[in-house]
Amino acid sequence: MKTAIYTFFQYILPHRFLSKIVHKIMRVENKKFKNFVIRKIVKAYNVNLSEAISDNFDDYKHFNEFFTRQLKPDARSIDKANDSLISPVDGAISQCGPIKDGRIFQAKGFDYTVNELLACDNEKAKYYEDGEFATIYLSPKDYHRMHAPMDCQVEKTVHVPGRLFSVANWTAESIPRLFARNERLVCYLQTEIGEIAFVLVGAIFVSSMETVFNGVVTPPYAKKVQEVPLNENTRLQKGDELGRFNMGSTVIMLFPKNSISFEKELKAGQSVQLGEKLATILK
Repeated sequence: MKTAIYTFFQYILPHRFLSKIVHKIMRVENKKFKNFVIRKIVKAYNVNLSEAISDNFDDYKHFNEFFTRQLKPDARSIDKANDSLISPVDGAISQCGPIKDGRIFQAKGFDYTVNELLACDNEKAKYYEDGEFATIYLSPKDYHRMHAPMDCQVEKTVHVPGRLFSVANWTAESIPRLFARNERLVCYLQTEIGEIAFVLVGAIFVSSMETVFNGVVTPPYAKKVQEVPLNENTRLQKGDELGRFNMGSTVIMLFPKNSISFEKELKAGQSVQLGEKLATILK
């Protein structure tokens, strides 16, 4: 019953208006206010401050600067093996597995198409037919910078308009086509296994997404599907920073057929860390 009520409010809430408010609040520089918010989040979500370059709240200009805090250089170990595909983020596996008949599994009873997620034509979608996907959810306690899962060249980024539903597990289990309905940025990465799609999915209160090659992409929110011009520096090595969520959300990766093989123990609900091996590269 509670889930049904919460889901109802997801549909009627003014997502963008609320996210714009949060965007401003999270950038308030008043020392007492931002330190109060940081302290509450750290306690509520058991944030591990020992991994951050600074554990002093005063070193962060506002809450968002804390939320996208940088880690100490030795806080994460990047799997350097040539045939390893790494987790690009800290988070939890929402789902992973094969793309069947052009459809991506969301939760029991729910899926969506590659066309819908990427806002692409049939030719592009067919490229990922019978391929693999991984969906990783970032909670408020997680490190919120994203990194390259393997050596790559960023070919193109596409900003897709949409809603800003929550992307927590309960919404994935109750809102059809959730990830294909939310605002998102699709990054096409050229790699040794061919093109892979790296999708940043926005969510309610995720009031900003940015990349190292585009800068801040949202806000403003997209009114139509549009390509975002790239800066010159689009070559990334495995583990290099790719972008960040200014609040938590979800990353989805799509891989072509016969290009990777996920680790056998990888399963829904499993926690992963940046740099951890997710799959073996087959080509």
